[in-house]
Amino acid sequence: MEKEFVQYLVVNGIPAEDWEKMKQEEPSKAEKLIEVFSDMVFETIMRKVQFLEYRDKKELITFQCLEDEIVMVGMKAEGDSNVDFTSQEFVQKAMVSPPDGLKVYTSEKKYQKKREVELFEMTQNGCFISEGNLFKALCLALER
Repeated sequence: MEKEFVQYLVVNGIPAEDWEKMKQEEPSKAEKLIEVFSDMVFETIMRKVQFLEYRDKKELITFQCLEDEIVMVGMKAEGDSNVDFTSQEFVQKAMVSPPDGLKVYTSEKKYQKKREVELFEMTQNGCFISEGNLFKALCLALER
């Protein structure tokens, strides 16, 4: 990201020697520039997110992150079962041959905040960015 940061400084009219001087003489101003740059990079990454997943032992939740809304498809173990959605091997087997006692559900909602902020908050609460394979597989399971 060094190249991108240098470009960011140039766009903001800050040559390399001024940046070095700012870091020494005005560290809080330099920190603020880094924060703004980080926010910009973060927002760019979050704009590209299309799918998220959340897993714990008894529940798997997948999300499709559309422009105006988020669609959720999940699978939850009911009762006392040997389900462990944190195991990739278990999830692969469950997609082919679901064990008894699994409930598949779906929901959708409009974003309550700016899309990128809401997705970031979801990652802070345990979701991770995915390719969407499980989301698509669960959607197909719902159609059966």
